[in-house]
Amino acid sequence: MVSPTRQFVQTNVSNTVVPHIHPSHTTIVNRHNINNQHFFPHTQSVVNECHVTNTKCGMPYNPCKCHPRKHGF
Repeated sequence: MVSPTRQFVQTNVSNTVVPHIHPSHTTIVNRHNINNQHFFPHTQSVVNECHVTNTKCGMPYNPCKCHPRKHGF
């Protein structure tokens, strides 16, 4: 008498590592800012002027009438 054959399953697992490379790059920018400042200095001076006017309003009183007038009046 022969019994039916017993079936067994043996699973062999093989692990494979697949590297996935994701490169990256950093660019360093060194920025130098120049601020040109424009100045416009201004000076100021003051001149004080004084104008004098002499106005003769009539003739001075002459009590001595012996000197004739030059205007011919």
